[in-house]
Amino acid sequence: MKDQLLELEKRAGDELNAIDDPSGLEPFRIKYLGKKGALTSMMKSLGTLSREERPEAGKLANQIKVNLSRRFEETKISLETGGSGDDASVDVTLPGREPLCGHLHPITTVIKEVCLIFSRMGFRVVKGPNVELDYYNFEALNLPKDHPARDMQDTFYISDNVVLRTHTSPVQVRVMETQTPPVSVIAPGKVYRRDSDVSHTPMFHQVEGLLVDRDVSFGELKGTLTSFIHQMFGSHTRLRFRPSFFPFTEPSAEVDIECVICGGEGCRTCSQTGWLEILGSGMVDPEVYGFVDYDSDLYSGFAFGIGIERIAMLKYGIDDIQLFFKNDMRFLNQF
Repeated sequence: MKDQLLELEKRAGDELNAIDDPSGLEPFRIKYLGKKGALTSMMKSLGTLSREERPEAGKLANQIKVNLSRRFEETKISLETGGSGDDASVDVTLPGREPLCGHLHPITTVIKEVCLIFSRMGFRVVKGPNVELDYYNFEALNLPKDHPARDMQDTFYISDNVVLRTHTSPVQVRVMETQTPPVSVIAPGKVYRRDSDVSHTPMFHQVEGLLVDRDVSFGELKGTLTSFIHQMFGSHTRLRFRPSFFPFTEPSAEVDIECVICGGEGCRTCSQTGWLEILGSGMVDPEVYGFVDYDSDLYSGFAFGIGIERIAMLKYGIDDIQLFFKNDMRFLNQF
């Protein structure tokens, strides 16, 4: 096998050296480097070798593939740029071409910034599965199968007991199952709901937060979220807490910030109210502790959920959430 590989490398190298026109490149690539090429076929047959021969032959085959691929690319560049010896075809007086440089997507940038802010406050970043059991997505969060609040979330069901998670709150339950208090975590990730318009998409991103310890108060929740909003939008940003309802927190509150478009004077974006909803929060309902064997007489805590797209839209003044997912370079290049 080793001799066959070396012979193939020499034969391919000679053929590559003989190519003097770009039209000959693709046939060469298919013949030697394609899915059904000579080198690929030989690599597939390595499994027939003995256990002792296989490592050395595999290493040699991979090295030959790297060498041929590199020489192929060099030959391709040389032929396509006229570098086959005709130096007169290269105008060295022309300015250089600035290479295209990639950058982070605005959603990724916002997720990183949110995680950094909470990490500085002592929260640990954790992750969980996108495909979740009904138990973790609903039941362990105080949402039994007949609970009317399930209608608040249009769910993608894979089977009767398996869903695409509608929030990242299931990660909090999984963490509490394996860790005794104190617990302070945030769970960023993708979530899925059957909804699509200028302000909703079937897939979007959330960051859920959880803190559980002895004697945790609603005041600590307000202080934590106030600090986050001031770090994200500036210390001048006004905010307010409004009573709300979530099945897994009691009491619950929505958090609004002063409209970043009109400065609180009232505009179309904020429906003339001067305020924009930014996240939901509340004290963890004692019923949730029963699913993870926490003593609700000893421990208390708070949780919150932040929509990343909403943060990004407010931070960058974007009025259509679908722009984040259309891959329009005219939009993405602004970031």
